[in-house]
Amino acid sequence: MNFFITGTDTGAGKTYVTKLLIESLRAEGKYAVGYKPVSCGDREDGTLLAEASGNLPIDEVNPLHFGSALAPLAAALLENKSINPADLVSSYHEFSGKYDPVFVEGAGGWEVPITKNYFISDLAKDLALPVILVAANRLGALNHILLTIAAIKAKGLTCAGIVLNQLGDEMDTPMITNKGLLESITDVPLLDHIIHGQDFISPEFLEVIS
Repeated sequence: MNFFITGTDTGAGKTYVTKLLIESLRAEGKYAVGYKPVSCGDREDGTLLAEASGNLPIDEVNPLHFGSALAPLAAALLENKSINPADLVSSYHEFSGKYDPVFVEGAGGWEVPITKNYFISDLAKDLALPVILVAANRLGALNHILLTIAAIKAKGLTCAGIVLNQLGDEMDTPMITNKGLLESITDVPLLDHIIHGQDFISPEFLEVIS
């Protein structure tokens, strides 16, 4: 099964989690690959996914790239280019016809604009994939997680689960309590709690996505 990976915000750890998923599944003999429809700024995310996916060509894994570290809409305007959402959808279908499973990583958060009238959430809806939500574990994460889950459901999509990602070694009280609270205030499962520097995915998480 293919999945769409979104985040509560830029820098939440989408690429890191997606890379771990791909590497863990490939270690089990499954030909998992990553796909980044659009990226902005440096191309590190796409490069990491391409390498984790068996060193696929970067232009295949990340077909649309802008050099400016902005939302796709702003980056395209700045570079005097246009984005056709239909091309993003057709490129995914062409890619997913060759590989399985595919983990599609969005850009930034759930409502980042691709064009004036088309957002990351619209792309996820057009791809009709279950969504994995990655959140940086910190103060404020609960609010961002709950709002994003509600927005995912409003698009008629399934939020397959949440991944809490530790961005640093130290844990404060909000970080410690977020995990337990999430399990009591939402019906969306907590798939994993990624500790800073962790280089594997829990067996329970792999079972859900396999």
